[in-house]
Amino acid sequence: MPKTSAHSLPAAAVEFQRALLAWYRAQRRELPWREAPSLYKTVVSEFMLQQTQVKTVLPYFARWMEALPDFAALAAAPEARVLKLWEGLGYYSRARNLRRVAQIVAALPEPPRTPEAWRELPGIGPYTAAAITSIAFGAPAAVVDGNVVRILARLTADATEFRDSATAAKAFAPLADALLNRAAPGDHNQAMMELGATVCVRQSPLCLTCPVAVWCAARRTGSPEDFPRLAAKVIEQRAVIRVWCVRAGRLLLHRAADGARRLAQLHELPTAAHLGLSEAAAARGELLLKKKRGITRYQITESIHAAPPPRGALAAGLVWVPLAEIDTLTLSGPHRRWVAAILHQRV
Repeated sequence: MPKTSAHSLPAAAVEFQRALLAWYRAQRRELPWREAPSLYKTVVSEFMLQQTQVKTVLPYFARWMEALPDFAALAAAPEARVLKLWEGLGYYSRARNLRRVAQIVAALPEPPRTPEAWRELPGIGPYTAAAITSIAFGAPAAVVDGNVVRILARLTADATEFRDSATAAKAFAPLADALLNRAAPGDHNQAMMELGATVCVRQSPLCLTCPVAVWCAARRTGSPEDFPRLAAKVIEQRAVIRVWCVRAGRLLLHRAADGARRLAQLHELPTAAHLGLSEAAAARGELLLKKKRGITRYQITESIHAAPPPRGALAAGLVWVPLAEIDTLTLSGPHRRWVAAILHQRV
């Protein structure tokens, strides 16, 4: 068979679609949003799955659907409750946007049905709009996320080095559209995502069990892991000094302002700067915990040091919280774990 290319692959589209769909319908994972599917389940799952793995989403989705079973319930829910249900999933703007989408959809006589209309709603880009409308309404819109990019790059052995995944997605969009099964666009899109998540994975792809391996040029090279080719990310190192202050059974936390871009209304352990301390001064306190985490292009080392309670009035955003009430607050995921770990070691 000649080398597959972006030009030759669409000629085999019908056979490709048939093989992919047969595999998906026989092998797909049983996921809660696929059981008795609805527009609401699809929208919630797609928001949760943005930048988050399925195994992480599963317990959150179950809890969410029990608490907020439809658009009307979510639209009426206070933002604080929505954020609490989302706690630990990260990227909290997704939760706020999801609530805003619910408010808009609940107020309409009927929900929008086209990708273009959904892209007008908060937090919804081309991929999410295509996923929602193809699955819920059978719209002929192809999804192109990291999984799909990986499949298409390998099918064609495209050696282009892309600046980032967004650039690659844009480049592969025409091919994704050419391969789309317009008779079953929702299942086709889910099959592509399923294939990328379970078979055509980044490392050690399962080529021997791939339903579309016969069309894969990268497999014939013997090095499918070489595709896609994305420019290496430049990682910036950052260090943050945080403080641990407890007084009379209360923990000092910092609550982000309502208008904060990322963490509005969320609580975190305060930084040295929040207490008006230099990092050198704060670092002289007992080191209680040191953790590393990655956020986008940053590798952040966070050190938490014991510190005496601040004197005088608290600076804006600082609040004393009874230790017994910590669980009622919404903390960002890492801070929830750090607080629990320090409390455990200091019992």
